[in-house]
Amino acid sequence: MELYANVIGTGKPFIILHGFLGMGDNWKTLGRKIAEEGYEVHLIDQRNHGRSFHSDAFSYELMADDLKEYCIAKGLSSIKLLGHSMGGKTAMLFASLFPEYMDQLIIADIAPKHYPQHHQKILEGLDALDFSVIKSRGAADKALSEYVKEPGVRMFLLKNLYWKKKGELGLRMNLSSLIKNIEEVGKVLDSDLSFEGSTLFLKGSNSGYIEAADEALIQAQFPQYQLVEITGAGHWLHAEQPDLFLEEVLRFLKK
Repeated sequence: MELYANVIGTGKPFIILHGFLGMGDNWKTLGRKIAEEGYEVHLIDQRNHGRSFHSDAFSYELMADDLKEYCIAKGLSSIKLLGHSMGGKTAMLFASLFPEYMDQLIIADIAPKHYPQHHQKILEGLDALDFSVIKSRGAADKALSEYVKEPGVRMFLLKNLYWKKKGELGLRMNLSSLIKNIEEVGKVLDSDLSFEGSTLFLKGSNSGYIEAADEALIQAQFPQYQLVEITGAGHWLHAEQPDLFLEEVLRFLKK
């Protein structure tokens, strides 16, 4: 089963992997700007997300294999790979397991460590959406606001809304599988794994996802790394400070 991707531009292959409950479309604006620099940008929907296939099975090993199959199907090699949050974990594992496909690796606001589960309220809210009653984006937003207070986070989540058929809304993600497999999302990258290639870690100055203590772990598994802080950004650093984010990505690519 092939992953869905929106491909923008021509040039060297550049793959972007979104975070948990996101989709490739979240990266369309930045993807276009990267494509303008001479890259063929692949905005991928990972399994159980966006328009990609649904499966009861969900793990980083499977998502890394999905990406390998995608690269084989599209004839891609020497790729630049950017992953945010969950997508960053997939990207770290892929680069470690299949370095022969890699050129440069960019990881946005995630470390190779274990993260405790912290999406319970969001998943509860999404699961509570009753589309026999909810017939508009506004109604969905109102219902979700009982569980998710931050308007920006709700806007991000509700990008998953679509019309299944006339008069019936639904969510693109495979919510039941993601709820069932939620413990997979925070899993640690096996300490035996490493990637020797050029790697950029980007962290938001207002995000707690990459802490000072994590740098030793990053150095052990990604020895050719550099860590850059994006000022004024939280975990969604590419959305909160897109210009600074793009500037650092392009600087790294041109190294």
